[in-house]
Amino acid sequence: MVLWVFGYGSLIWKAGFEYDDRQVCLIKGYRRVFYQGSTDHRGTPEYPGRTVTLEPAEGEICWGVAYKVSNEEDKQIAVTQLAFHLEVREKQYDNKAYLDVYAEPMATTPVISGVMVYIASPDKKLNRNYLGPASVEEIAKQIINAKGPSGPNREYLFQLEQALIQMGCEDKHVIDLANEVRRILLEEVSTVS
Repeated sequence: MVLWVFGYGSLIWKAGFEYDDRQVCLIKGYRRVFYQGSTDHRGTPEYPGRTVTLEPAEGEICWGVAYKVSNEEDKQIAVTQLAFHLEVREKQYDNKAYLDVYAEPMATTPVISGVMVYIASPDKKLNRNYLGPASVEEIAKQIINAKGPSGPNREYLFQLEQALIQMGCEDKHVIDLANEVRRILLEEVSTVS
């Protein structure tokens, strides 16, 4: 049994599991957005952080990484352990989709079909941690002030930005947020000085 998992947030730089293959790729028809609240990793129930989820968006793409897990010695145990690990780690994401991934934006044939992707739905009845859209400044302020057991929320944003740069991928939403967080932090420093 082989399992492919697509990561578009922290899974890009911190898989947290053993894998047989890692491929930089993209999904079509979605965009990455900082709309999911994090009360267990990058924030708290009192002050949730913001992490990325996917939003359907015609004509858009989202770069990430696909991981292949198929431990040859005992495939079923490896895949079962991975599934459990991801269910715990991604527990605030209430949907799993199985999507095609592509090597480049203009490709018409997927490099891998049926890749598992965790997505947080915007339905607040099903996903109580969904925060939804806000201005770049509002999201940036929330990211600056939030921290949880996995560290400051801004660290998550900056690590995602750096991972995307290292992959040669641009994401306007991530870049705009990272620049706004840096601008606000610089402003805070200069008013203190």
